[in-house]
Amino acid sequence: MAAPMELYCWKGDWGLPSVDLDCLTVLTYAKFSGAPIKVHKLSNPWRSPSGQMPALRTHDEGVVFQTAQIITHLRKQKYNADYDLSAKQGADTMAFISLLEEKLLPALIHTFWVDAKNYVEHTRRWYAEAIPFPLNFFIPNQIHKRHLERLQLIRGESWREEDEALEKQLYVDAEECLTLLSCRLGGHSFFFGESPASLDAHVFSHLALILSVKLPSNRLQQHLKSLSNLCQYCSSILSIYFTRDGETFPRISPKTPTAESPEGEEEPNKRRNQILSVAVGLLSMVSYALLSGIVSIQRVSGDRALGRGVALEEEEEEDG
Repeated sequence: MAAPMELYCWKGDWGLPSVDLDCLTVLTYAKFSGAPIKVHKLSNPWRSPSGQMPALRTHDEGVVFQTAQIITHLRKQKYNADYDLSAKQGADTMAFISLLEEKLLPALIHTFWVDAKNYVEHTRRWYAEAIPFPLNFFIPNQIHKRHLERLQLIRGESWREEDEALEKQLYVDAEECLTLLSCRLGGHSFFFGESPASLDAHVFSHLALILSVKLPSNRLQQHLKSLSNLCQYCSSILSIYFTRDGETFPRISPKTPTAESPEGEEEPNKRRNQILSVAVGLLSMVSYALLSGIVSIQRVSGDRALGRGVALEEEEEEDG
């Protein structure tokens, strides 16, 4: 029997199986389609075979690491959640997914990654606490940059963070999208009847993040909570597909030595492993800083050498 496909994704929190939108979409689609996948839930993207998440290790195509490509691969393997859809329903699926990406996703990115209060007090802090030292010094900033680039790509050259009118329109578009989804769902269990499809995986992943996370500022959550059928929709999917066999996703507490090593690792080996981990991590961080230009080394004359050092530019991480 062939080994199952392996999915590498961000770990869960806030009552969700994953904190990442794309990872949550793939996990949900895999549940809906019945795909046999071995899931690795990580807090370090460097442990993923592609260096990013989600990533799917396959039997024949190597590693696939984009959401659309992962879902396409699962379909090729006969795990197709859209198998029973009509041609019109297939067209509706494409239209609604485009609507999500154009109208709802920008506001979701802004809520988590652009809103200064949310980003500093919640998003950046969570990733800094979850990612192991010393990678947590720069990986959250890399993720932040990728989300800003994604927002810029969606909204075009006209997007400016400081433009209050554009920001207001972004949330107006998102609320209109949520209202439209509520009208389209109506009293059904899923968007195309009583069985979930790929559209449900995309919609659920967006809505679940909005509903589940307690942010200092969450305008989208306030509007979504007024749409009772969408709230019930999310609750049903979580309870039916993500709580089987006692699987739950509680709020993650700060790391403690006991939680990190439940088997009771022997003290000498534990100390040795910690030292090696820190040494390797520091070497990785210095290498990254040199390669990215954060740190530069210049030759100076002996007279100028005194009192001069190399400056490392980095943002101070929030305390956990």
